[in-house]
Amino acid sequence: MPATVAIVGRPNVGKSTLFNRLTRRRRALTHDLPGVTRDRVAADAPRPAGGSVVLVDTGGFEPDSEAQIPRMIRDQALRAIAEADAVVLVVDGSQGLIPSDREIADSVRRTGTPVVLAVNKADRRDADFADADFLGLGFPMVMLSAEHGRGIGELWEALEPLLPAPDEEEAAEQPPELAVAIVGRPNVGKSSLANRLLGDERVLVSEVPGTTRDVVDTLLEVRGRAVRLLDTAGIRRKGRTDRGPEVLSVVVARKAIERAHICLVVLDAVDGVTAQDAHVAGYVNEAGRGVVVVVNKADLLERADARAQKEAAERVLDKLKFLRDTPVVFTSALTGAGVEKVLVRALEVGDAFAVKVSTGELNRVLRSAWERHPPPGGKRPVRLFYATQVASRPPRFTLFTSAKGELHFSYVRYLENSLREAFSLAGVPIRFMMRGQHGRSG
Repeated sequence: MPATVAIVGRPNVGKSTLFNRLTRRRRALTHDLPGVTRDRVAADAPRPAGGSVVLVDTGGFEPDSEAQIPRMIRDQALRAIAEADAVVLVVDGSQGLIPSDREIADSVRRTGTPVVLAVNKADRRDADFADADFLGLGFPMVMLSAEHGRGIGELWEALEPLLPAPDEEEAAEQPPELAVAIVGRPNVGKSSLANRLLGDERVLVSEVPGTTRDVVDTLLEVRGRAVRLLDTAGIRRKGRTDRGPEVLSVVVARKAIERAHICLVVLDAVDGVTAQDAHVAGYVNEAGRGVVVVVNKADLLERADARAQKEAAERVLDKLKFLRDTPVVFTSALTGAGVEKVLVRALEVGDAFAVKVSTGELNRVLRSAWERHPPPGGKRPVRLFYATQVASRPPRFTLFTSAKGELHFSYVRYLENSLREAFSLAGVPIRFMMRGQHGRSG
């Protein structure tokens, strides 16, 4: 595993801006309001000495607050520090050293993890600090501006002696990861499910809607496969989303859908399929991602036997017609029931998502379906010349036909279902491109 560096500090000192600067991506949310980051957000950052480090952004550390969310954020930050090889303690140079900085420094010092002190915003005209104040904390110190990229080289120079040497085998080719995003409307139990899947209280869980804001990105191994689990903020329709961090959270969640290969669409078993659930599932379908529907809180159902679950699954897919034949798993993140099946189904859909069908088999299946139920063609029957797969993830196929225009969507759906049945593509979107006579040469 590559070395791990945790970024910690009080709210609004620029931790997430520094995280984005070091990872060279806008992965963490940034906003003028304090407390936007809550969970631990991890991403790889290129290491100047070679290889990479896992960089962990943490929420604003409030040493004395006993309110629920600040206390949970503080606990997550302390766990990140304990698991890291080194810590970057960020302070605000424009405000100078304040008592809470000292308290955080004392908390970090007690963990025994090596620390570099990053004095951020040191280039601002209103910067008001004395080197002696910060040096008095007893840590190696670097002046920087995360916003403008100044001092980043000096920060790496201070970190390198604290980190294990880069692994020479780290750059060796690894099997591709399967990215699995947990998505859904607020308060259906996404973060509780993520913690169950990870076997760790990795994500903040609260009854307060909107607790999760960033995408919480964690790598784990499932049946010998590398799976990157992405827990996302609850998605609501634009008209029901407040301004500020919540809007940014929805944007980041939708980007996570695009990063993922498979999406776990989480529903509430008691509420059933709501209009908002269908809205979220529509985002996933539009993005062309594989799907597993997870019906959470199944322990609250009056009947939880196999027959009742089968009937409930049929009702779910009847309301989400565009997810026809998608695997449905019933779980309870609270008790752990059914959770072990979730990532197994995700792996199965992941294999189907990457499927490559031979041209011969593809044409055999499609010609058979075509002959059983030819498409309506008026006076002249529409003929299928041949078909070929042009891409995977998701599977995309081109059909060369005698039609002068597109086939009716209902007939295209019939062809999709024929392929799903023949090649075990349940939960996988299938995309067709048509090439009729108007697109043929000669």
